[in-house]
Parts: sequence; C-alpha cells; structure tokens
Amino acid sequence: MGGTYVLVIDVPRATTIDVGALGPREFTAGTYAYVGSAFGPGGFARVDRHRELAAGERETCHWHIDYLLGHSETTLESVIRFPDADRECELAASLPGDHVPDFGASDCGCEAHLLESPGEDAVCEAAVDAGGVVDEAE
Repeated sequence: MGGTYVLVIDVPRATTIDVGALGPREFTAGTYAYVGSAFGPGGFARVDRHRELAAGERETCHWHIDYLLGHSETTLESVIRFPDADRECELAASLPGDHVPDFGASDCGCEAHLLESPGEDAVCEAAVDAGGVVDEAE
C-alpha cells in the first residue's frame, strides 16, 4: 500500500548540509516537515527506508530528504501517513511553516516539499486534521 506521508524532523542546531544537486544548504535549528509520496512498487516501504537512513542503518542518498535525514545530528521525530491518497503537493502548500526553496520538489511545480515549521505538535495536529494517521511504528 502506498500514499502520501509527512516526516517531522528535528534539527537541534544550525548546520550546513550538502544536499546533492542542490549543493550546500543552511538549516536553522528547529523543526522541519517534509511531504513525500510512496506510490511505487514498494509503497510505504519508502518510509521504512527513510527511518533506516535516519537511524544510521543506511548511507545511500537518492532524494533531497535523504541528505537531511542522514545527517548525524538530525532526528526523525514523527511520521504521518495518508494511505491511498495522492496529496503531496496539496499538503506541502497547506501545512504550517515556511518553504525551504526547491527542496524536494524537483518533479513538480511546487516551491518546495520541505517546510521550516513552528514545531512538531503544530505539524502533527495539522496533518491529522487533514486526515492523516500518525504512524506508531517507530
């Protein structure tokens, strides 16, 4: 099964991370929300892959978000799933926060799919209010 997902990530202190083709990007300390989709053959196995990368159990980076998740000081705090729903661009535009330009939106016309957000609770509440389900598999 696939769908759309939101990853809530903590960046404990300001840092610069080389984000593949985007090059070096500065991230201020705080909470970030990434909106992605998992409609390929593995479906939500993509979320499991993101978790493994965040835990240091993987090293290969395929997507912009992998560089942020794979940084030694970032933490994946929460995952919210939208099963069987193609809502990636809608959620990236409506969740609380400021877009990180060009991040995670190379295959669509959105400004970004990563937001610098007001906090984990605000993102989770907005995502659940939009119909998402908190993934407890952490």
